[in-house]
Amino acid sequence: MKKLFIFLFVIFFLFGTKNGFTQERPAIPINTVVERVQKYFGVYPVEKVHLHFDKPYYAVGDTLWFKAYLQHNLFEYSPSKIVYVEMLTSKDSLIQTLRVPLKNSNGKGQLVLDPQFIAQDNYRFRAYTKWMANFDNAYFYNKIVPVGDAINKKLGAEITYTPEGSNKTKATIQFRNREGNLLGRRKLTWEAIDGWDPFSKGKGETDDMGRVTINLTIKDKEYLKKGRLNVKIEGDKTDPDLVGSYSLQHALWDADVQFFPEGGDLLAGVSKKLAFKAVGSTGKGLKVQGKIIDSKKKEVASFKDIAFGMGAIDFMPVTGEHYRAMVTFENGEQRTYDLPEVRAEGINVVLHSEDDASLQMGLIANDAYYEKMANQPFYVLGQSNGHLVYAAQATLKNSSVLISLPKDKLPNGIVQLSIMQPDGKLLSERLVLNQSQPVLNISVKTDKTTYAKKEGVKLTLQVPVIDSLKSNYSVAVIDDAKVPYNDDKELGILSNYLLTSDLKGYVEQPNYYFNPENENREEALNALLMTQGFRRFSYDELIAEKLPQVQFMPEQGITLSGILRLNTGRPQPNGGLLLSIPSRNIRKDAYTDNQGRFTFENLVFPDSSKVTINARGNDNFRNLVINMDQTYFPGIDQGNPYASDNVPNIDQEMKAYLTNSKNEYRTSILIDEVQVTGVQRKMVTSKEFSSLSGLSMPEHRIEGERLSGCNVLTMCLTTMLTGITYDNQTLKYHITRNYNQGSRVPVQFFLDGMPIDEPALNSIIPSDIEAIEIFLRDELGTVSRVYQNDGVVSIMTKKKDQSKQPRMSLAEIESMLPKTNVIDMVPLGYVKERQFYAPKYDTPDSKNTNDYRTTIYWNPDVVLDDEGNATLNFYNGDGNGRYKVVVEGQDEAGSAGRTVYYYNVK
Repeated sequence: MKKLFIFLFVIFFLFGTKNGFTQERPAIPINTVVERVQKYFGVYPVEKVHLHFDKPYYAVGDTLWFKAYLQHNLFEYSPSKIVYVEMLTSKDSLIQTLRVPLKNSNGKGQLVLDPQFIAQDNYRFRAYTKWMANFDNAYFYNKIVPVGDAINKKLGAEITYTPEGSNKTKATIQFRNREGNLLGRRKLTWEAIDGWDPFSKGKGETDDMGRVTINLTIKDKEYLKKGRLNVKIEGDKTDPDLVGSYSLQHALWDADVQFFPEGGDLLAGVSKKLAFKAVGSTGKGLKVQGKIIDSKKKEVASFKDIAFGMGAIDFMPVTGEHYRAMVTFENGEQRTYDLPEVRAEGINVVLHSEDDASLQMGLIANDAYYEKMANQPFYVLGQSNGHLVYAAQATLKNSSVLISLPKDKLPNGIVQLSIMQPDGKLLSERLVLNQSQPVLNISVKTDKTTYAKKEGVKLTLQVPVIDSLKSNYSVAVIDDAKVPYNDDKELGILSNYLLTSDLKGYVEQPNYYFNPENENREEALNALLMTQGFRRFSYDELIAEKLPQVQFMPEQGITLSGILRLNTGRPQPNGGLLLSIPSRNIRKDAYTDNQGRFTFENLVFPDSSKVTINARGNDNFRNLVINMDQTYFPGIDQGNPYASDNVPNIDQEMKAYLTNSKNEYRTSILIDEVQVTGVQRKMVTSKEFSSLSGLSMPEHRIEGERLSGCNVLTMCLTTMLTGITYDNQTLKYHITRNYNQGSRVPVQFFLDGMPIDEPALNSIIPSDIEAIEIFLRDELGTVSRVYQNDGVVSIMTKKKDQSKQPRMSLAEIESMLPKTNVIDMVPLGYVKERQFYAPKYDTPDSKNTNDYRTTIYWNPDVVLDDEGNATLNFYNGDGNGRYKVVVEGQDEAGSAGRTVYYYNVK
């Protein structure tokens, strides 16, 4: 029977051939160490999320389809049944959050890239479960998905930077209009800004080919982090002024080379691997070669990268020496870097050798350390995917000890082998990747290898049945000529689960390491694992029994909770509440506990559903106040390393795709200008409210239109409130500049001039908001003295025109007053299910239409029969050339598989 998880637990002593066995009693017995580490692994399961998209990139107007997979390493608990998928801009602004329900660790969803809200950009998709939010968000799923615009974009550009020295660069830009025509002989103005203020500006004119060269002098490289180059091209009689904005993040060439001794240290007199990694300003690897010299400038070794700026050489340092690396880059630039200091004594763990049966790991000490620590004990621990797979006590009888790890006893994925002293101090660690366990062997074939346009295709999947474990697959068929993409750059389910989900930082072209056609992939992978960080947990903290604090349990469904209080602030025990969702015909009752808390669990409703919670069934309902719990979402990780996958020239890189998109959406181009006559609407301001009349002009104003599509107000405010920072711990909002200086005085919120607290924000329906004004200063102190606050956020709701309405009755006036015992809200619901449209061309008349589709077929829920087979039928589009089939899936035990298949269309 196939194992649901693989677990090896070994405790033994390693003996050498020298003196008899004598050792001191360890400070912490090995059994105690194992017990404490096991306690962590048994209580804190590891969850991983993977998304399979139908395409690697999209255009505005497309529908983005995805399949969500959840892998977990323990099977004696109920895993999360909800995955959150977030879409963020290249500036780390949150666009939308999707709540995806999981069934058998699988879910599906889609997102319409609406031209009204989505512009051309490199979008980051982040996915996680609430359980994963308890830990470091560096292990969330992250993927960059470029989105081009062939509908609304009026100015196309291709920009290249040519650095000239340390602080100067030339920006060469070629401009085209919406139709793709070159904008020759056009005057323009430009300015380079660092977020707010311009640090350089000038004028220019394009040549006959629509090109212009802009010379930039950048005094401070910090300007580039958020810097933009804004260009305004003057219009002519037929065209209006055109504006473009381009990132300056990679305007200057720069490089960094780091050296990583295997096991962590350069040990005097010990020959082992020395890995290196060269990274450019884009975050991607740079081709390098060089040599290592000693203090006398004598060359002692040479090196050259294998792939992505990484490599490893055999190197033996000498006691007392200081080494430097002289590095030559592909552009001819030369730089010198210091190597880590040579340690006179120490011990490291290294990879000795590897074969099909075992991993041969070695503990290597130099002579000075061996003489000092002979016959002393060490603990060797190995973990993989949240399981302790190896535990041993080794006595240093020789300067080197060999440890053999049988591969058939190890799970697939990264194995972390660590050496520590008996007092729990970590000495050295080494990462290796084990791929000995079978993955899902997915076979794909079609009834023909070559088809005609719009011809029917019969595609068959076959996976060997193993122990009757159920599995689920997603299948995408795309027109490879319209969507060309190097599959090595893709983040597949195997490269995600086995590699990137356990590594901190950016991994360039993750599928490269799993493509058998790349002959040096194993050597490149070894270099990657010696230069990449792994810190899901700290052995020091585990042994000291400092376990992480858990705020969220694995979600089993949508939960709405809060506290019912009397208007005096006292909790109301045994109070009854009624939840209703009219669109789903749902009604549920709940009663409060002794602390006044209530919970509605396992709710099922689609996004944008109105939910009402009512406490008016209680005898004293007029005195009751419902306070809803604030929904927590992880903070946005600014400067995520996967921004290195951003495509700088989307127009150029996606040219074939955007040309097809123009044909597909040629009737959807929005008109540039529409003249509308009507009565000017009076702008509502905070000055209308006496409580805020003492404030000066607001620093920022957010119009209500910007909240269109917002479901949960607090989630939107976290990213939209300019100059305001949200503290995830205190659940309070603060002025950013003061917060960064240590102040923890919160912002005060007002709703139509009335003070409110943060939990009440989610009771506000975003569509009812007229505007939000942000006051970062209160010179007169008219508000801060009363509320002890630092800054004001004033929320103003829409006012109805009362001029032509009859006088209102008392009952109507009462109905308009906000009721504390009834809460109306639109919480984040499940993503609405849609079916992928696949046309049928089974009659001659049905073929007389243009089919510009790039995704020919998408099926996120393919289930095999008892023999492990599935047959799928669909029709090709009008595109000629090669069609690409990508299949991903996993079974109940978490084993995953991926395959790519091609067929031709003529």
